[in-house]
Amino acid sequence: MTARAADDSALWIAALIRQFPELARELAPGRSGPLAPHASYGSYGSYGSYGERPPAASRPAAEARMREEKREALLLQQRHGLAVPGYGAAPIRLHVSDTIRDITDGVIELEEAACARLGVPRPRAAGVPVRLRRIAALLEQIGAHPVLARHVRDELRRMARRCARALGDTEQVVRVSGRCPWCDSVSLRAFPDRRAVLCVNPACRCTDEECGCHDDPAYRHLWPEGEWAPLAAAAGCRTDELDAAMEGTAP
Repeated sequence: MTARAADDSALWIAALIRQFPELARELAPGRSGPLAPHASYGSYGSYGSYGERPPAASRPAAEARMREEKREALLLQQRHGLAVPGYGAAPIRLHVSDTIRDITDGVIELEEAACARLGVPRPRAAGVPVRLRRIAALLEQIGAHPVLARHVRDELRRMARRCARALGDTEQVVRVSGRCPWCDSVSLRAFPDRRAVLCVNPACRCTDEECGCHDDPAYRHLWPEGEWAPLAAAAGCRTDELDAAMEGTAP
């Protein structure tokens, strides 16, 4: 894995560590305390006012849904280490639950695959943030195995993007002056959440054969913070402009 690819993986790990715990709060939004009396069957907007019991004919379906929601909450707490704040019988956003399961399973499989390939002991059970930090500690060793390195980078990117979509995040993008050193287009953009500059031109290709821009149509060449000074010199922009863009103070 090149230094650039390692930086890419580290950025996606940092994004997942920051955003994954937020998924628990999105499972049952609007819940901050115990349920009101007689709210066993209801949900916001499901059967009129909150706490109103459904018609008798609808109760079996409502009870089945509530049991499923409680089962989901218990699974999330036991398996993923995430407890829904103030959870009682509040309805769960199942697409968020699916995202939590997908990311949890993906991180477990990724760490176990990396450890198996590197010949290190099988990792102990732990929550997603802990596993992600352990993967980050292995990035240098992973770099000696190009196929594994690409898989790690691609899976981390996929999971970080799915997490962001489930949270409804729209990443802030700030235009940067100057031209891309690789494609000479005015396509440089700052992404403050990642503290990175990307070239958003789909046709851009750098000279590093290990860079994801060569083998992944969705990938965009990226400059992490440590490369801003040479980027500014090559692109014709200023490092203070990049700093301002990352802090949201760019004009």
